[in-house]
Amino acid sequence: MKDILLNIEAIIFASEEGINANDVKQVLKDALAIDINKQEVLDLLEKIKEKYNDEDQIFSLKVFNKHYQFLTKEKYHEVINELQAHKDKKKLSQAALETLSIIAYRQPITKLEVEQIRGVNCDYSIQRLLEKNLIEIVGKAETIGKPLLYATSGQFMQYFGIKSVKDLPQLKDIITEDNSIGEVAK
Repeated sequence: MKDILLNIEAIIFASEEGINANDVKQVLKDALAIDINKQEVLDLLEKIKEKYNDEDQIFSLKVFNKHYQFLTKEKYHEVINELQAHKDKKKLSQAALETLSIIAYRQPITKLEVEQIRGVNCDYSIQRLLEKNLIEIVGKAETIGKPLLYATSGQFMQYFGIKSVKDLPQLKDIITEDNSIGEVAK
């Protein structure tokens, strides 16, 4: 019986958006050849719920729309929120900054075009920028395969303190005699 309870806990834990009793029953039947009825599954789920009501547990088993899901207990929300804020403050890698600048100046742009400019795969950088809401998907290109088009987001504008893409520094603003290489051709 304890083995079944642990397996049900594992099933719930692995279910990102929760799982209902019928699905738990089906997974147990398919994976472990355990044939139990729905009421037995509901009774086992109730035992798990009682176990996680203990003060020593950081999770509780909640039911939303007949789907069971482990959630962090409310008394830990402040520390979890701080962790999320800490993750959001982490700096962007050099690759992500390069990718972001290409998207900012060439938007809307496809991932393939960004990769052609950078010369390397940009999957991870684009994913990180999407997660941080610095870029967004603005449509699909009218080319073969209809690849996604990326552009900077409102959060990008807010983060860098600009009102529009037109406010981005232009090349003439960046190049000065102090940062030029070589001599000017005559």
